[in-house]
Formats: sequence, C-alpha cells, structure tokens
Amino acid sequence: MLTSELRGWFAGRLPDGVYDEIVDVVVDREEITVTGRIKEPKIAEDAPEEERAAANEGRAAEFRERTREDRMAVARQAERRFDRKVSWAVEIGGERHLFTNVSAPVMTRLRQPERAVLDLLVSGGVARSRSDALGWCVRLVQQHSGEWLTELQESLVNVERVRANGPDGSGSTTSS
Repeated sequence: MLTSELRGWFAGRLPDGVYDEIVDVVVDREEITVTGRIKEPKIAEDAPEEERAAANEGRAAEFRERTREDRMAVARQAERRFDRKVSWAVEIGGERHLFTNVSAPVMTRLRQPERAVLDLLVSGGVARSRSDALGWCVRLVQQHSGEWLTELQESLVNVERVRANGPDGSGSTTSS
C-alpha cells in the first residue's frame, strides 16, 4: 500500500470542502494519519503572533467539530479496508494540529545502560515514566535526524514500488 495511493483514496472519499487539500498521509502497522490544509481565519495583518496562533487554534477546533461526522464515516470505511485505525490532523498557518491518534504499546528489551538513561529522565522530571522517557528519546532523534529519516523513508517507498512490480505479478505490497 503506497502513500500516494492512500492519499488518492482519501481524497476521493472525503466530501468536497473537508480539507482544502490533503497534505500528508502517514502509515504504519497500526494507524493511518491523514493531514489536510485548511484556511486561516481572517484577522488583521498587523495582529500579534499570539492572536494569530489563538485564531488558528480556534479554527482547528471548529474544523474538528464541524467535520467529525464526515471524517468518521470515511474512517470506518478505511479501517475495514486497510485494517488500521485512522487519525486526523489539520495544517493551518504552518502548524499541525493532531486530533486523535493511536498510542500503541511497543515491546522492547533494553539493557541496563539504556534503562539507566530512561530512569535518569524520570528522576530528572523530564518524563513521568520509562514509557514517556522512551517517547521523549524518539522525538529527540526525530528532531535531530529529520533529514536522514526522510531519506530513509523515501528509500523504503522505492523498495515498496520495486516489490509491487516484482516477478510474482500480484502487485501487492506490504506496509510497515
């Protein structure tokens, strides 16, 4: 299942006017997150940044409430078809607002030095638990390795394309 196919599927299923455009569709084993752009509210051009941020946050909340039924109807279809939960987000004024998303448990085995790092983050008040600390570490890697992670993701998309066009002729792909 290629991201471009999913983007097209959602674009075809969502009623006109839900999003101005679909900006991003992200897929993993548990979840599909659909992000679309919406228009910023009209405020004075010289409005302070705090006012602009508050207006955009309000617009995102209004969008969430107004489009809930349409989005949930499409999500039910997608969940049956793709066997994954669907989450939604909006992009407005360069900021992303994620509505709901899956918090999936992840099994991991860590050795004592790695556990010590997590425990230090908990003791230092950076995280409430080892689980929160691990999430914090992942976000830190994302922040500082963004370009490399993007390149890796793009290469995986190419691998999926090659597999889909492989000798079995089925055209089926798997996604992780």
